[in-house]
Amino acid sequence: MIGVFAAISAAIAVAAGAFGAHGAAGQQEAEWLRTGGLYQLIHAVAALAILGVARGPAIMLLVGAAIFSLTLYAMAFGGPRWLGAVTPIGGTPLIVGWLWAGWLYWRG
Repeated sequence: MIGVFAAISAAIAVAAGAFGAHGAAGQQEAEWLRTGGLYQLIHAVAALAILGVARGPAIMLLVGAAIFSLTLYAMAFGGPRWLGAVTPIGGTPLIVGWLWAGWLYWRG
């Protein structure tokens, strides 16, 4: 099921990036879509890559990317600007996921 979520997450990221490039209302909105799409895509692919070895970190990467990216997408589509204060909260599980994965790989 985690792999399904990662694949859907990657598809959403590509759609967000494409919309940011071709249909966003303004420059700021396009940047939010581009940034959200980049982070979401990178972490979806990373989650798929490490899923077999580091299931917990893969979940953390997906959760963090979802929080980070979805708040940016929401603002790009007219959501309240205070969501920008929530966006960095998604960075915490991203950092934890990467550190956890590194620790698991280091332990061997």
